[in-house]
Amino acid sequence: MVVTYTNRKGRKYYLCRGVTKTGKPRYYFSREPKDNVVDEIPAGYEITESVNGVVSLSKVRPKLLLDVEINKVREAIEEHLEGHKYRIGVKSKAITIYESLGPDMRELANMFASIWGLSGEALEDFSERLAREHEIYTQYTPVMRFTLSDTKKRLFRAERMSYLGEGGWIGIEYGKPIEELAKRLIPVLGTEEFFEL
Repeated sequence: MVVTYTNRKGRKYYLCRGVTKTGKPRYYFSREPKDNVVDEIPAGYEITESVNGVVSLSKVRPKLLLDVEINKVREAIEEHLEGHKYRIGVKSKAITIYESLGPDMRELANMFASIWGLSGEALEDFSERLAREHEIYTQYTPVMRFTLSDTKKRLFRAERMSYLGEGGWIGIEYGKPIEELAKRLIPVLGTEEFFEL
């Protein structure tokens, strides 16, 4: 059976195989089935999806993070006043927090509701449709990252995205447990205090 994957945007992709210039197999996902579709995922690989819905075939890497550590970050985001704006991406030893680009759909829905005089069921229906569209089309950008720096003591390094000059990651905390970092740093996302870290 052909390997397919439907991403968070509801788009279906087909796993295909090509060949590099050196004759090695190259795997990629296509929106349309090609002549060279693949029937099974190659050994040692897995399908991954980025927070922006990009589908890839990646080598299976050892998981160094514990579920409890990932959940501490998720919990802190859920407690954030605007937690709906954030997503997390997990790689081998890093948890990256991404923030949605563009306007807040909740604020936008309320603004249109007041302009058009929507209320009750009509407002709920409009808000739900807008939320679905937002889920499909919103792009996310990385803003904060926690990287496991000591596997024995389970200590992390925290970085935030810098927007000065060429930008990039700048270190803000070192050698702390993830729970401490998440509780202290995630609440400042989306505030002026973030830029003072």
